[in-house]
Amino acid sequence: MRGTFFASLACLAAAAFLPTQASARESYPDHAVTIVVPFAAGGSADVYARVLAQELGKATGQSFIVEDKPGAGAVIGTQYVAKAAPDGYTLLVISNTQTVNESLLKRRPYELMRDFVPITPINEAPLVLAVRATLPAHSLADLIREAKAQPGKLNYASSGTGTPYNMAGELFKHMAGVNIVHIPYKGSNEARTDLLSGQVDMMFDAVSTMAPLIAGGRVRALGVTSKTRSAVLPDVPTMAQAGLPGYTATLWLGLLAPKGTPKAVVDKLNHEIGKITQRQDIRESWAKSGVTPLQMSPGEFTQFLKQDIVKWHEIVDAAHISVN
Repeated sequence: MRGTFFASLACLAAAAFLPTQASARESYPDHAVTIVVPFAAGGSADVYARVLAQELGKATGQSFIVEDKPGAGAVIGTQYVAKAAPDGYTLLVISNTQTVNESLLKRRPYELMRDFVPITPINEAPLVLAVRATLPAHSLADLIREAKAQPGKLNYASSGTGTPYNMAGELFKHMAGVNIVHIPYKGSNEARTDLLSGQVDMMFDAVSTMAPLIAGGRVRALGVTSKTRSAVLPDVPTMAQAGLPGYTATLWLGLLAPKGTPKAVVDKLNHEIGKITQRQDIRESWAKSGVTPLQMSPGEFTQFLKQDIVKWHEIVDAAHISVN
């Protein structure tokens, strides 16, 4: 009898919860939503956030406003959203910069998997390993042989310590077992300029940026960092195909909300964004820049983030990288 009583209470509680979740999903959003980009205006995160904001506005009938809050390696904007009300009206754009920060920045005022709930990935884009035109290496195998024969002689440029470009280089060093010196710059433009002039030997850079330089013979491409070849550089093998099985280091974007955001809201955003990123016109537009939409459930994206944090923690530790 007592068991029946408590079972009835549980059923009543569940029944009361379901309409609340359903109504939250149906009524959300009923006013403007802010999407915080913790990176500089004009970058890829800002650009794709604005595409999503426009399309979500059309789909929901409410405004989605992009607000750039760059600084401190994405910490400022990320912390801002961590402290926001968990109601679905303040969202955060995330990239692998933040998953690297989980081990790189020891004094963060937040933790991704503690203070946020994953909503969905947005897209990913490969990098390309480009070497100066005068470097004798004409394949990844050539490069690895030369690096092993002369440890510490070769170098690679990046847009700064802890950036995805730096981490792609450190992952390459770790997996290939080579000693190549990292030369950090204040930005990609400066690094790229010195690569073109032959001042540095190589760098990992965005496919869309490097493609014209590769076509013009000003640099040589040895591999792209995605699991499959890039449509922008179809003749360039993946790093795995070129001789480094298991290597991947893409630039990806996703969306998070403050911890405690209703599941119904998270599910609705995941559903609406999935519909947008799988549209043929969106896919074709993004493909021109070598960008591929990503689609996962919130649970799948949670596991993706956990795995990415572990992956880069191992590389940060192995390379003894530290910025604070």
